[in-house]
Amino acid sequence: MIDRSEGTFQGVGKLELYYQSWQPQGNVRAILVMVHGLGGHGSKYNNIVQHFIPKQYAIYTFDMRGHGHSPGQRGYINSWDEFREDLRTFLDLVQTQQPKCPIFLVGHSLGSVVVLDYVLRYPQEAAVLQGVITLAPSLGKVGVPKVKLLIGQLMSRIWPRFSLNTGLDLAAGARDEKVLAAYAQDKLRHTLGTARLATEFLDTVAWVNNHAAEWQLPLLILHGGADRVTLPESSKVFYEQVTFADKTRIEYPEAYHELQDDLNYQEVLSDLETWLEQHLLTETKVIG
Repeated sequence: MIDRSEGTFQGVGKLELYYQSWQPQGNVRAILVMVHGLGGHGSKYNNIVQHFIPKQYAIYTFDMRGHGHSPGQRGYINSWDEFREDLRTFLDLVQTQQPKCPIFLVGHSLGSVVVLDYVLRYPQEAAVLQGVITLAPSLGKVGVPKVKLLIGQLMSRIWPRFSLNTGLDLAAGARDEKVLAAYAQDKLRHTLGTARLATEFLDTVAWVNNHAAEWQLPLLILHGGADRVTLPESSKVFYEQVTFADKTRIEYPEAYHELQDDLNYQEVLSDLETWLEQHLLTETKVIG
């Protein structure tokens, strides 16, 4: 049995952001807090939910502003601070609901940049985390046509809400046709990006890469070697810049961008589980 609940919390500007949680029966061993990617939402990680709930993990996700069930112009932010502070507030909510439980922070694609930026900006707060996992992190070149990024940079100052289709190839998501068909029919998914988001994203990626040497938490990076959306070379460069000893990077040679749904998702989830088990405290936390 999986106990699912949903609700809202107030993000920056008192925006009511949508979130979900899935709880196992009995004691919770650890919590996975997940941050989705551009155009995504918190409901698209069913394989992770189905794999980890029976192993006594709780999972929390929220729809970032401008995504999923949350309000806001699709793919728009005023500044990256909004993403960062929304995550900060959400982590506070999780810790209030389930205090003293080990928390792992998981970011996918754009969500990885949100996660990495938060941890590097707030190292003292992030010290409560048990570890950080990034799936296909967007840390360098991305599969958005260069001309669209250039237009975004030009428009950001004069028309920050200017919106374009990102031009990302749906077929680059996964090698499973059934998965691609489900993505195409997903009404919560969108393919929009705004001028301001483009410039904020590029600035934040540059900042994160420039501060990689300051990283101080156990880190797992999982990336598809055939990922055309977020190129794997970028996460390799970041990984090599991290000087913290407890770091692991696994590249799956044939895998695409949506690692949690691709043909080898069971291998990915098995590797993730192995790493999580290695980083869990020996004492099982009992949540009342």
